[in-house]
Amino acid sequence: MHGVERVPIKLPGPVLLQPIVHGDQRGFFLETYRRSTLADLGIADDFVQDNHSRSRGGVVRGMHFQPGMAKLVRCARGAIFDVVVDLRRGSPTFGQWEGAELNDTTHRQLYCPDGFAHGFDVVYMTSAYYDPQRESGFAYNDPAVAIEWPVEVELSASERDLGAPLLAQIADSLPFSYQ
Repeated sequence: MHGVERVPIKLPGPVLLQPIVHGDQRGFFLETYRRSTLADLGIADDFVQDNHSRSRGGVVRGMHFQPGMAKLVRCARGAIFDVVVDLRRGSPTFGQWEGAELNDTTHRQLYCPDGFAHGFDVVYMTSAYYDPQRESGFAYNDPAVAIEWPVEVELSASERDLGAPLLAQIADSLPFSYQ
């Protein structure tokens, strides 16, 4: 992460990072995590768990969230379209989404702060331990949020994601608020 640039995005809170990649004919090297660099960029979370998820093409996973958990997301192989949605009640951008391609060429990472839902197929660190009792989500295809998934095949999702409620159905019970 030493020598990382912040890539501008529209939503306040999430941060898109472009690390400096050192490469030659043998391959490449980059730092995927450096606490002091993230702190300099305003990301103060202490990441305590590292996860890896892989799906075949056309699979969508999301929109998931767990109160108290921020995520630092990257794609280890191939390319994915990663989406975050603002869930902070009272936020001027509540229900708005931001998408970015993460891939194994640019090595960009996306910081998804607490209070945002996330759709993913990636390697990611979390600022809290996974707790299935606290995990939640909303429909990845919610027409009110209107995420424009850039796929040319029909998306497939888990039974859990297919049965997820609309954001409007859970909005009043969200534990996040805009400060």
